[in-house]
Amino acid sequence: MIENKTIWITGASSGLGEAMAKALSQNGNRLILSARREDELRRVKASCNSDPANIFIQVMDMREKTVMADICQTVINQVGVPDIVILNAGISNRSYIVDTQYDVFDRIMDVNFFGNVALSKALLPHLIKKRAGKFVVISSLSGKFASPGRGAYSSSKHALHGFFDTLRMEHYKDNIRVLLVCPGFVQTNVTKNSLTGSGKPQGKLDATTANGMTANEAANRIIKGIIKNKQEIAFGGREKFGLLIKRFFPNLLTKIVLRSEKEWKLENNNK
Repeated sequence: MIENKTIWITGASSGLGEAMAKALSQNGNRLILSARREDELRRVKASCNSDPANIFIQVMDMREKTVMADICQTVINQVGVPDIVILNAGISNRSYIVDTQYDVFDRIMDVNFFGNVALSKALLPHLIKKRAGKFVVISSLSGKFASPGRGAYSSSKHALHGFFDTLRMEHYKDNIRVLLVCPGFVQTNVTKNSLTGSGKPQGKLDATTANGMTANEAANRIIKGIIKNKQEIAFGGREKFGLLIKRFFPNLLTKIVLRSEKEWKLENNNK
């Protein structure tokens, strides 16, 4: 059980972030909920099973890296230094590399990687001084192995592993821990909001996402990983077996993915 902790959740306005907020909004925990849409954050706050006084809203855009230090100071002044930071905000893409404008790569790296770097670096001196803290980083199975049509997304998630694996080792002595979370398909709007090659949202759910694990079940898996002090967890349906195949038989994984073209082949979505 996670209790009496101060927990900051980014991307808390929907999907997995919302499920995490609801699951953690009890047992004396205090939550900071962040996303771009204040109205949706207020909706999530109202749906949580908690005293409203224990839930704080901090509107933020992960692309606005230059204001992260000021935002962190505002949160710390109001709530205190967080014990757990759940870095969940993110955006995906559905377009082949050849069809993807550079701006799409730039935007996805800004949100998924550089925004998390900026927020973590702004918080890090406070966690070092406190000599305690945990980053829970929502990566993806796409951060461990790639598939066609997700080049920008997969690149950003791979980058998270490099950064946070390093941070874990550098600050283990400061009692700062890192959990990297690698879900497979989860029933959220991530594919509906995915960017096409031109940067427009795809506007529809992929069938694999629609048939994936529920956000509530994914949230429960993550909470168990936090409690057990895991360094990395992965879960999902049959897609999670890609981890073992990639590790021991990388050539075989390429053949399997290419043979399953009907599952990843995209329509003309570079518009």
